[in-house]
Amino acid sequence: MQQPLLAWLAHRPLRLLHAAGAALGWAAYWGSSTYRRRLRANAARAGVGVAERRRSVAEAGKMVMELPRLWLRPHDEPIADPLAWHGAERIDAALARGRGLMLLTAHLGSFEVAAQAYAERWGTQQPMTALYRPARQPWLRQVMERSRHRPGLLTAPASLAGVRQLMRALKAGQTLGMLPDQVPPEGLGVWAPFYGEPAYTMTLAAKLAAQTGCALLLITVQRRPHGGGYDVRVAPLPEALPALQRGAGPEAEAAWTLAAATALNRAMQWQIDQLPGQYLWGYHRFKQPRQPEAAA
Repeated sequence: MQQPLLAWLAHRPLRLLHAAGAALGWAAYWGSSTYRRRLRANAARAGVGVAERRRSVAEAGKMVMELPRLWLRPHDEPIADPLAWHGAERIDAALARGRGLMLLTAHLGSFEVAAQAYAERWGTQQPMTALYRPARQPWLRQVMERSRHRPGLLTAPASLAGVRQLMRALKAGQTLGMLPDQVPPEGLGVWAPFYGEPAYTMTLAAKLAAQTGCALLLITVQRRPHGGGYDVRVAPLPEALPALQRGAGPEAEAAWTLAAATALNRAMQWQIDQLPGQYLWGYHRFKQPRQPEAAA
């Protein structure tokens, strides 16, 4: 039942999907008191006003409803909806350096579009490998894996094998896509401030950057109103990550890890603050990390 419904939704206009998604977002908001409390609390931590918080409720539903159109499009066809790049020259320059590129985004806007948009424009030059967590439902896992394996787009699971794959990609001068505000498994992060409260924060992005010298850029896919498509914005990090001093000892490395994670959280905050109405404030950012074996 699920896949025929997804296939039907994939052929509906984006304007209709976004309208239905807004209603879905509000239904989820009023249907779950836990989700409602978390969304309100997270938005309040960031100082988000009522208008932007209410907008984020509808935008979360739009994200869900636009996914079939994105996931199930034929691999040889471009993204169906209008898409404009802003700052694409930054990606051109980073790829020209030949030392690899890491594109970072929070759970913001149409972040699922980011990887496919990159692959469509630069995939033949340098493919992207996106870090992902497999869905628990088998049918959804199949759909997601089929969608994310496209020309110029590869995926790496959140596991030790996936980390090795990411390192190989960067050393080959390729591109990675990561969501640094995603809560990693236990042992793969540190507690660092995020909007003034400790949040378990991944260390992988900073460590890969330190080991390879790759370029780091922020990418945001902003959803246009009324199903009008997307604006993809590329920007530098608001501050450089601290340098890692080799051979400085475990205490110094631990201090660097915390400083780098904190800097990445500030970068995520800066990115979110540009578009607070499209952030997933209901995401369980401050939860306890899961055990590593659950992430394989």
